[in-house]
Amino acid sequence: MTILSYLMIGVFMFLIMTRRLSALLALILVPLVFALIAGFHAELGKMMMDGVKLLAPTGVMLTFAILYFCVMTDAGLFDPFIRLIVRIVKGDPLKVLVGTAILGICVALDGDGATTYLICTAALLPLYRRLGIRLQYMATVLLLSIGVMNMLPWGGPTARAASAMKVDVGELFMYLMPVMLCGLAWVVLVSALFGLRERRRLGIVSLDLSDEMAQRCAVGDARYLFNAVLTLALLAMLILGTLPMATLFMIAFALAMLVNFPHLKQQKEIIARHADNVLAIVSLIFAAGIFTGILSGTGMVDAMSNSLVNSLPASAGPWLGVITALISMPFTFFMTNDAFYFGVLPILAQTAASYGITPMQMAIASLIGQPVHLLSPLVASTYLLVGILDLDYGLNQRASLKWAVGTVFAMLAGAIVFGAVPLAQALGG
Repeated sequence: MTILSYLMIGVFMFLIMTRRLSALLALILVPLVFALIAGFHAELGKMMMDGVKLLAPTGVMLTFAILYFCVMTDAGLFDPFIRLIVRIVKGDPLKVLVGTAILGICVALDGDGATTYLICTAALLPLYRRLGIRLQYMATVLLLSIGVMNMLPWGGPTARAASAMKVDVGELFMYLMPVMLCGLAWVVLVSALFGLRERRRLGIVSLDLSDEMAQRCAVGDARYLFNAVLTLALLAMLILGTLPMATLFMIAFALAMLVNFPHLKQQKEIIARHADNVLAIVSLIFAAGIFTGILSGTGMVDAMSNSLVNSLPASAGPWLGVITALISMPFTFFMTNDAFYFGVLPILAQTAASYGITPMQMAIASLIGQPVHLLSPLVASTYLLVGILDLDYGLNQRASLKWAVGTVFAMLAGAIVFGAVPLAQALGG
């Protein structure tokens, strides 16, 4: 089973990164073939449906989230913001890319990748297209931004690590802050590098978007004010967890359509206009459910976890803090956060304790690989981002992976310098 697990992952990554299969087909067919090889004929249907049910709320949420922000874009909500950005950047790709990083970091304070991608792409996509800046750069910068900001206490992974290690999540976050700052500095540095590349390629462009936006909602218009208040209220309730995300977006979408496009013909046109984008993304979400269900149901996740723990030699014990930070990259890429933090991390921490490495240090180390986790085929929000930008999923992984690994090493260096991850034990200190 262990051999089949790693072979399945390898085949899957090879097929999508070499573009021999689309991500949609690979997510369905590759695990199906390997489950049949492993002999899980009778249980296959239940495994697949369990995975689909697990991701169904995410699929519903993304459906209505995409439709909501498409309605807001069509209604002109982001036009004043785009005009402001145009005045600030003055057609300079360097300023646009650095601004993308800063905006992504700020919007990602809610800890949710899907919301961050929707807001940032709605605000910046017209500017990128007018200037001719590569959309892959936007995707990579936003992925890196949420990869670091996802470590906020309400983002999910930090709460899991704190729970698994039985440490206070607030105290854990205090130790994480300097580590995250190192990661964010790297994100801004990468965005500046991309910006310099695009400035050399495109130059500084004279740009004015005001004329084509003048016909849409003005800031003083009653509908514009309604849209702004509705969007702010939606974001506040998403952060506070007032209702499940899917239901919040469904309600917000219905209200937005009723006010901005009250006629039935208009509503049909809006939905038809954006149906292709919604279908492309949501179909990937449900296909990922097949992949997840088979990976968990066949025991492949457990097999990979056990192989990791059993393969570590005794001499690796003093280095377990650094090792945990490094292996959190591939293991949160190939398995869910729940499987890693509640299945693998406690076993590693138990061994690490005998070398004086505390649960708090292990919790910090386990979170450092999160920027790579965002590129996992199991992360639904990444499909949303590449779908909106019309990028190939496999090519996006190839283009973004080295920069995500760079973010991990930047945070690991910061963690070692600030003493959050203990290199001293490994050096006999």
